[in-house]
Amino acid sequence: MRLGFIGTGVITAHIVRGLKASALADWPVIVSPRSAGVAAELALLPGVSVAQDNQSVIDGAEVVVLAVRPQIAAEVLAPLRFDPLCPVVSLMAGISLEDIARWTGARDLCRAIPLPSVEARTCVTPVYPPQPAAMQLFAALGQALGVEDLPGFDAYATGSAVMATWFGFAETVSGWMAENGIAEKDAETYVRGLFGNLGDTLRASSRPMEDLRHDHATKGGLNEQAFRVFGQEGGVDALRAGMNSVMSRVSGKA
Repeated sequence: MRLGFIGTGVITAHIVRGLKASALADWPVIVSPRSAGVAAELALLPGVSVAQDNQSVIDGAEVVVLAVRPQIAAEVLAPLRFDPLCPVVSLMAGISLEDIARWTGARDLCRAIPLPSVEARTCVTPVYPPQPAAMQLFAALGQALGVEDLPGFDAYATGSAVMATWFGFAETVSGWMAENGIAEKDAETYVRGLFGNLGDTLRASSRPMEDLRHDHATKGGLNEQAFRVFGQEGGVDALRAGMNSVMSRVSGKA
């Protein structure tokens, strides 16, 4: 299956590098010349080539992946000529299937939410609707999660929007430790280990998350106290408010 990427940014790079280390490593890849440095780096991988322009990507691909910034999507896509029967996979946040169909004329469309962990082939990627080509691609990069309805897909998109918040949480913990006498490098080393190990525990366990929280909060202990104050001071409500705001945006209500 020949994959063509319109838009050669960070997420395209993660996907291509993950693909070339996966069971689908023999799939040829064509990337657009935009972001020349990234494209040139990817072209060093076996079976990856850089097209002369976006139209050449489409003409040479059996599946087209759209990884253009949403703000310029119409400007980039509308002038191009798409084969109506060629599967198109959109990675553009907040751009509806209806808009993509209008700009491209494509009939076999889906949207997906791959995260940087596709490179390590550990990503769970929602795909709406569960188009066979996209499901095969993202299954090789971790797990493909078929989604049948738009509200569900928007909820997954909202869930994916907490990555910076998670890192910000770790940054805040590390910064507080440094302010309280720990060398900055040592504080970062400790927090990286702490958060990394908790992530491993979450990934490896199928138990309810509430149970995992209780496992890490001895009754009357320090973790129980910190989480209680976090909730009392509005931490939980603030996170939910942030997610509600994102949900309104991705669903077109804001």
